[in-house]
Amino acid sequence: MRILSGIQPTGLPHLGNYFGMMKPAIELQEKGEALYFIADLHALTTVRDPEALRRNSREIAIDFLACGLDPVKACLFRQSEIVCIPELAWILSTVTPMGLLERCHSYKDKLAKGLHASLGLFSYPVLMAADILAYDSDVVPVGRDQKQHLEVTRDIAVKINELYGDVFKLPEPMIRDESAAIPGTDGSKMSKSYGNTVELFLEEAALKKKIMGIQTDSTPVESPKPIENSAILGIYRHVASPADYAMMEADFLAGGKGYGDFKKRLFTAVWENFAPMRNERKRIASDPAEVDRILKEGAVRATALATPVMERLRQAIGLK
Repeated sequence: MRILSGIQPTGLPHLGNYFGMMKPAIELQEKGEALYFIADLHALTTVRDPEALRRNSREIAIDFLACGLDPVKACLFRQSEIVCIPELAWILSTVTPMGLLERCHSYKDKLAKGLHASLGLFSYPVLMAADILAYDSDVVPVGRDQKQHLEVTRDIAVKINELYGDVFKLPEPMIRDESAAIPGTDGSKMSKSYGNTVELFLEEAALKKKIMGIQTDSTPVESPKPIENSAILGIYRHVASPADYAMMEADFLAGGKGYGDFKKRLFTAVWENFAPMRNERKRIASDPAEVDRILKEGAVRATALATPVMERLRQAIGLK
């Protein structure tokens, strides 16, 4: 089973990235042939600072490795290092119906958030299709909100196959557990787009400031606190033991403790949960040449997988 997933370097990885994508991806490296790419080409639709793009791409690689990605078991690489991806995206775009892209809700959502209506943003699903189809991927882990993009990939692949024969393998979605969704500091889903993130490897003071800044209601200290849609509890359940989580939930319902107390407990749990990874990150970051080697070897491995797919496609459509 060949597994493919990617993460955009639009900012530093946060708790939502870790529990929603990185942790499941690291677990999957034990179950199949895993390919994980840093989607720096996709990031160009929003990131205009070249230094930030380079820095974020590298930091994501270091964070992934610190969290347990094994470069022997999984292939980690930069999307832009696979030179056939833009060519494949162009070929796919020549058969992609405009209506298919116009129906994609992600484009509409991004426009609603104020992003510039560029061609790249509109054709984003085609580049994503190229990422998936280039490696004969079997499964693609996605959230339910991203499932439409995989359906677009399959539609494009079917179109090519109908025109030119059996060129592409049709990938299947692997729907991520929605219970892994992490609330941000404002209670909404944690996202860089919303500015409500808690980054994985903040310094102690910065992490404490972020967590103490989580938005809460005005329930008095002595009164029971609502547990539904609580950002504090929503994060705490991922970093605390079941017993500690049950105790905090009981304290919410009992009253007599303020939100400041709960936030301090949350900070301690987050800080301690990531302590081993934080130490590993320092070790990895101290050897830049090793990080470069891992990314370069990952790109070589990914290119070796994409090359026969591209040869097959070029032959089928008349470019060879």
